[in-house]
This record gives sequence, C-alpha cells and structure tokens, in this order.
Amino acid sequence: MKKFNLSLIENKRDFFEKSRDINKKSRHIFLFMSRLFLTSLSLCFPLLFPTLSYSQENLIFNPSFEEYYACPQKIEPYGYMSQAVAWWQPTGGSADYYNKCGSKQCNVPKNKLGIQMPRTGVGMVGIYSSKTDYREYIQTELKDYLKEGETYKLTFYVSLSEYSAGAVATLGGLFTKNRIEEKTRQMLTDKTTIEYEKGVSQSISTYLKPQVVNHYSNPIINVEDWTKIEGEFIAEGGEKFLTIGNFYPAPQSNVVDLPYLTYLLPGAYYYIDDVSVYCLTCKEKEIIANDVVVTKTKDEPKFEIGQVVIMENIFFEFDKSILLPQSYVELHNLINILNKNPNMKIELSGHTDNKGSDNYNAKLSHNRVKAVYEYLINQGIEKERLDYKSYGAKQPIADNKTDEGRAKNRRVEFKIISL
Repeated sequence: MKKFNLSLIENKRDFFEKSRDINKKSRHIFLFMSRLFLTSLSLCFPLLFPTLSYSQENLIFNPSFEEYYACPQKIEPYGYMSQAVAWWQPTGGSADYYNKCGSKQCNVPKNKLGIQMPRTGVGMVGIYSSKTDYREYIQTELKDYLKEGETYKLTFYVSLSEYSAGAVATLGGLFTKNRIEEKTRQMLTDKTTIEYEKGVSQSISTYLKPQVVNHYSNPIINVEDWTKIEGEFIAEGGEKFLTIGNFYPAPQSNVVDLPYLTYLLPGAYYYIDDVSVYCLTCKEKEIIANDVVVTKTKDEPKFEIGQVVIMENIFFEFDKSILLPQSYVELHNLINILNKNPNMKIELSGHTDNKGSDNYNAKLSHNRVKAVYEYLINQGIEKERLDYKSYGAKQPIADNKTDEGRAKNRRVEFKIISL
C-alpha cells in the first residue's frame, strides 16, 4: 500500500475540505432548484411526467435514517447504529450512524471518517469492507412479507469515503425470512452441518447470495456524489428482513487501490442513504370489455366500537420501556389503520405477567404503554385520538405458571372507542 507524506496530506486535506464544502453547497443549491423546477413542470404538465407503475408504499421503515432514539456520539468501538430507528447491525462489525445532531465524530457533512452530505435529509449510515474478510452490515425488518412470485426492486445509494485506501464493487442487498444475528466480524456465510454418521459431522460454509448486487466490473469509486445501486428480483415468498453490505470475499469483490485518496482506512468505507423496496407486480389488473383497467384490492379489515386488538409483536428492552426495532412493523400497521380511518379513536392498554410486585408491574406497564402512545404521536397521530391506561398483572389472558403464558400476558392492546 502506498504511504503518504503526512504534512502534504494535511495541506491537501485542508484545501480539499474547504473547496469541497463550497462545491457541495453549490451542488445542493443547484439540485434543489432543479427539483423545484421539475416539480413545477410536473404539476403544470402531468402527462409529461407519468406516475411510476409501482406506486405502492416503500417497504422500508426510516429509509433515509432521519428518525433516531438518540443523537450518535461515537464511531468506535461498536458504532451507534442502534440509535437509528428500525435499523441495527446484525453482526459484530461496527456499522456507524451519522446525523446533523451528532457529535463531531458522527456529524454531517464532516465526521471522523470523511466528508459527505446525506443524499436527503440529515441522517445516513456507514459500513466498512476490508481487504481481508472483515465486514460490516446493516439490517432492517420490512413492513410486510414479500409475496411468492412477485417482482421487487431494491434501491439504495452509496458514497465512498475519501479516507479509504480503496474501493470494492460488490455491495448488495440480501433478503431473508429470518433475522440474522451473528457475533462474527467476518463476512457472513451460510453455515451448514453435514452429519456423516453418529458423532461424525462437518460444518461447511457457503457464500450467501444477495438478490441484488452491484456488478463486479463496476467498483464504486465516487467520493463526491452518490452512486445508485438497484436491481429487481423475484421473491421466494416470506422474506421479511433486508441486510446490506458486501457478501463476497476480497478476491471476488474487485478490490481497487486508490492511492490518490487520503489513506486513513486500509479498506473501503461507504456511506449509505435512501433505501427503498417496492413491489413492481403486486397490483393485479384485469381488462374489462371497454378497455378500462380495474385494479383488484384486498378487502379492508372491518372494525367495531369496543373491539380489542392485541398487538402481537411489540417488544421492549428487558425490564425497561424502550421499544426495540422489531416493534416498528406492528406499530406502523396501527398507524396505517389510524390513517385510513381518520375518525377512529383508540385506547391503548399495557399489561405485564405476575412476576414482581404489584407496584413494580403497575409502573412497568404504565411506562411501556406510554412509550407506544408517545411513538404514535411522534409519527403524526393526533393526541386527541389516543388515550392509554395500564393494568399491571391484573388482566391476564393466559396462565402465568408457564413461560408461554407469561409471554402472552406481557402485551399492549388497543380498544376502539369511536369510528
């Protein structure tokens, strides 16, 4: 690897950062004015700008990393990826979260590992891919399961940090049915154990195959702007999680040395922003006699005043009222229901099992249901449409003598007050 004169690096860096800040401000002003102009044209001349055929909802929560639990403070040793709502790192590799509200290390545009404005908004994340097999990944849970046989499009944007020593090509997205939870800091693989006979077995690792991956022949070297990575694939059905990163070993990643960059990292560090997953074929269409296209839609669920609905997948940190990322699918299902029924008012209720004292359970159930209530308000649901109560362990729906029963009793429900 080529070494650099440190004094020259500092001088070049000062010049680069000043000129880059000016260039980026100019570029963002230009992009803003261009988008404003195009938006005006589309409003005046809608036929010139037809709507996309896949106008369904983006299946990604927090797609541009704007929502956060707390402002990021550190890059090392484990990153602050978990501060970004609905995203986490699935392995021991320390993916990083950046936001305008963050510390000097984690700020935008300038931070510890480079200088880059988010593509949109004020948040973005970063992952590192080494010249060996150290890898960092980010993961999220989709709003809905992918449907068998349907075609989906994944899109996300990346920008190489100018503090990288090189670049890779094979960044991609892997859709899985189950959440990936590995302690490894190495490249993710699919581990299979083959048993030859009783007591004799062998563990074999095979490469994971992301459904969407940037082509090997196109290493991602742009440090000034954002590079789009996108691709279409047909779902097997049941996929619920998306993991983004480099799933290939170094020899198959097309590692490219970039000696003209400021060498602080021996591998490739990429910022990521604006992730989207759309279904291209999920709207079934039929042609009727007069050539009018009719779109088939599923029957909307029917609700009644007094109906109680158990929210099956609301999870909190142990003994705390902090919502875990796995909860956001269920919470946004409720938000969608409320948005589609603007006159609906609900009462949330929090419940616990019978472990612990009555006072402890009353306080825990109160804090947890309040966390759900506050999240809904922060997502734009009017306060007047919501109420909440806590019951501790007073209203069990299952036997508290078993683990399964206690798990069912630890729950959040909502009751429909008016429609």
